[in-house]
Amino acid sequence: MREISPLQKERLNYNPKLAGVLAKGINNIKLALGANTTSVQDKEEIEKLFGHVYGKPIAKFDAVGDALSNQKRNVGVILSGGQAPGGHNVIAGLFDAIKISNPENKLYGFLGGPSGIVDGKYIELTSEIMDKYRNTGGFDIIGSGRTKLEEEDQFEKALEVCKKLDITAIVIIGGDDSNTNACLLAEWMAKNNTGISVIGCPKTIDGDLKNDQIEISFGFDTATKTYAELIGNIQRDANSAKKYWHFIKLMGRSASHVCLEAALQTQPNITLIGEEVENKKQSLKEIVDYMADIIARRSDNGKNFGIALIPEGLIEFIPEMKVMIASLNDLLAGLEKDESYKNASSNEKYSIITSKLDDSSSKLFNSLPSTIKAQLLMDRDPHGNVQVSKIETEKLLIEMIKVKLDEMKKEGKFKGKFADQAHFFGYEGRCAAPSNFDADYCYSLGYNAFALIQSGLNGYLSSIKNTTKPASEWVAGGVPLTMMMNMERRHGAMKPVIKKALVELDGPVFKALQNNREKWAMNDCYIFPGAIQYFGPSSVCDITTITLQLEQAK
Repeated sequence: MREISPLQKERLNYNPKLAGVLAKGINNIKLALGANTTSVQDKEEIEKLFGHVYGKPIAKFDAVGDALSNQKRNVGVILSGGQAPGGHNVIAGLFDAIKISNPENKLYGFLGGPSGIVDGKYIELTSEIMDKYRNTGGFDIIGSGRTKLEEEDQFEKALEVCKKLDITAIVIIGGDDSNTNACLLAEWMAKNNTGISVIGCPKTIDGDLKNDQIEISFGFDTATKTYAELIGNIQRDANSAKKYWHFIKLMGRSASHVCLEAALQTQPNITLIGEEVENKKQSLKEIVDYMADIIARRSDNGKNFGIALIPEGLIEFIPEMKVMIASLNDLLAGLEKDESYKNASSNEKYSIITSKLDDSSSKLFNSLPSTIKAQLLMDRDPHGNVQVSKIETEKLLIEMIKVKLDEMKKEGKFKGKFADQAHFFGYEGRCAAPSNFDADYCYSLGYNAFALIQSGLNGYLSSIKNTTKPASEWVAGGVPLTMMMNMERRHGAMKPVIKKALVELDGPVFKALQNNREKWAMNDCYIFPGAIQYFGPSSVCDITTITLQLEQAK
């Protein structure tokens, strides 16, 4: 038997709080349906692609009412994409709901992500297995993967596996791309009259899977608190040694929610927000000038130290870089099949690339350090895009700032010292032990997913709302996956995907940062959050993110 820490022993015994009416019993709740819905954009294209699941109404579970069916059901569950704290509790909530509804029900976990249902690799999840993973981080109970479910033969193989196991519902736990796959699978199952329903659960630490019905994706709460603890530790060190500028890159490829929330929790000197950079059409040079100005002004006050937070996806928000990267994504989609390119040296590849880019992108590409060029040309991610996490944006900024400060020193505009440290906080937060909020929220998401299955729904995302209130006041329901979709370019072609939620520059969360920027830049307003607290007063243990509090404030 594997050894576990004293903390994990305590967490295994934690009983998650269940959302609102769900606590009344899985077989004793009533479903209410609202008005029919439309997709967020590209209505005609999305409706054409998803004719069997498109336009369904928003679902909500009311107070105790007509009992839901407790007929025997077998369910399959898939963990898809990158890890996020709380995934095990989604499965725990699903498992408990299944067994409470009918002890003869079975839950099968497909191993290694979506490929498990295609290849027929699975285990039956039992109480003995499940009880070892409650309230723990990671996805190791069944593993995860990034296989995309979008091909006819994949769907046919998945159907055969489901028939073999007598599975009538599949729950896919994942982010926007994983739930796009869930929608494709739901459409295929409905189109072919299989009788198998597909329900999704909203996962991603990036915080970009949300809307009016999905207030927060699970894992965001725990990850941002984990990063805030680490940032606080570094701020304490910087304030003690008073000799380093720390450049900290934070996970969050397509949106800056993680960076923004971490900044509100810790109050660093500089916080870059990708969406703001794009909105202001800031160039790389303008960003460097902005950061160098703060560094110089702090130095004038005798402070040759500070903290700068940088979102992982910043480089794609810089207009000139975004244009170049989009061109690279399309260009490399074709060059991947070109043997002469594949066998070329690095310098030869750079020459081929620059000859095929337009003048402005070619000039920009040539101006970059060779290390950054190489990172831009690495293997694409599963969606055909540049692997932004591999690009050392923090180090690129440091090198450019050094050049800028040398220029300022020659002009007499900088007389201080500049010493740097670079950090990237990513994996440190993805598998952290879930906070009380994520433990409760995820358990409710999984429990609610089975309630949606019992109600005969297909192509829905499990939704828990009113999450800044006590769990007893949370509202359970479901949102049609097609409601969240639009068309985007992937691998050089237009494809249906769930639209990402970016930082709203006119929203209360960004404004909270904006209103404090100058004060935090010049003063040492650092907050040291410390470790996530599990035991103690609810004012410490059960608080939600600042982002959620500001967004839901009435």
